[in-house]
Amino acid sequence: MLDDFLHFTLRNETPEQAAGAAPSGVRWRWLGQGMLELTPPHQVDAHMVLSAGVHGDETAPIEILRDLVTDIANGTLPLAVRVLVLFGNAPAMSAGKRYLDDDLNRLFSGAHRELPQSAESPRAAALEHAVAAFFDEAAGARWHLDLHTAIRPSVFERFALLPHRDAAYGEAVFEWLAALDISAVLNHRERSNTFTYFSSSQHNALAATLELGKVMPFGMNDLTRFTKVADGLRLMLAASPLPATGAKPRIFDVVGQLDKHSERFVLVVGSQMANFTAYPKGTLIASDGDYQYAVTHEEERIVFPNPKVKVGLRAGLMVVERG
Repeated sequence: MLDDFLHFTLRNETPEQAAGAAPSGVRWRWLGQGMLELTPPHQVDAHMVLSAGVHGDETAPIEILRDLVTDIANGTLPLAVRVLVLFGNAPAMSAGKRYLDDDLNRLFSGAHRELPQSAESPRAAALEHAVAAFFDEAAGARWHLDLHTAIRPSVFERFALLPHRDAAYGEAVFEWLAALDISAVLNHRERSNTFTYFSSSQHNALAATLELGKVMPFGMNDLTRFTKVADGLRLMLAASPLPATGAKPRIFDVVGQLDKHSERFVLVVGSQMANFTAYPKGTLIASDGDYQYAVTHEEERIVFPNPKVKVGLRAGLMVVERG
């Protein structure tokens, strides 16, 4: 099963055994469709959730995790942390869709209970349960990296979103993000219903959503473009020291959110721009009836512009680079 965890996930098959040990000595437990726990044969003090496929059409990160699982199983990658691998929206992955009814990454922290008829709601609840059970047994450092690819191009090809938390993020977080080939970081200022906010707020994990490139179908990803990302993940899983690159990602703070209150919502600047496109002070960005959003800082950049989201959801973020 470890040789092709993705195969079992896409076909929603149940392995003959739900637990076992790989030739490398790593112990494994299959926890349900797209859920796999891997534990080294020795005691560890770090615990990591690695998730991909929360949007089912974002396939490159899924294939990266598939390959990491294979290498852990055969001993090519020595595992020094306890890890929970999650293929998030497994039903949507199988269907080749972003989601079936609702954006899964807006249904965590109990938000799924407000949409009991949604095909995504049971999956959000199952993922929350798996993460809670995993971290309940975790004594030591806690991480959650949720891997994505973006619908549109970006001024910064690879960037991270850090969920809101009361405590400041330490320098080590930014050093690890740089090792994962992340060139820009967004700091959220508000609570949300994303997967990483759930892990951070409910389970005190250092969490980040990683946007790693462009959405492509299964089998059409050039994984050589993700070599630095995969290498960084290998360092984390092996508890190896960071390479001395000296690189630091540029840091941005979210200063505004474009919410779609009605079907009258319009992105005045259009919807085809790349993530992190910059606009000068005074530029009208969006309108929705009597509501308008205009740039109030000397420069603001737009991230995730999408006027086609459902009413009530976020249609974009406005960010400012730290001085």
